[in-house]
Amino acid sequence: MKSLLWFLIGIAGGFAAAHVINKNPTGHELLAEVDARIGEFTDRIGEAYRGQEAKFDEFVSGAKDAAATAVSAASDAVDAAKAAASDVVSGASAAVSDAAEDVADTPKD
Repeated sequence: MKSLLWFLIGIAGGFAAAHVINKNPTGHELLAEVDARIGEFTDRIGEAYRGQEAKFDEFVSGAKDAAATAVSAASDAVDAAKAAASDVVSGASAAVSDAAEDVADTPKD
């Protein structure tokens, strides 16, 4: 609690000092210069953030494209496997049917 009190006293003291300094023309110029430097700093940080955000967006877009390609390839592979399995089942069914007809046509002794 004591630290919070000192923190608040420091903030209030800083505002009071800035107010007194701002009344003096030289102090006003000094505060304007500090404000300009802070503005320049925040502009640079903003530009860096937007640049990193653009890089991240490119990465995410590339990952989405790669995932879509992988899903499409997997879907094509599943479709091909289903078609192959269907062909195998059809061929086996025809072979069993032919074998059953051959057995039925064979005269019984």
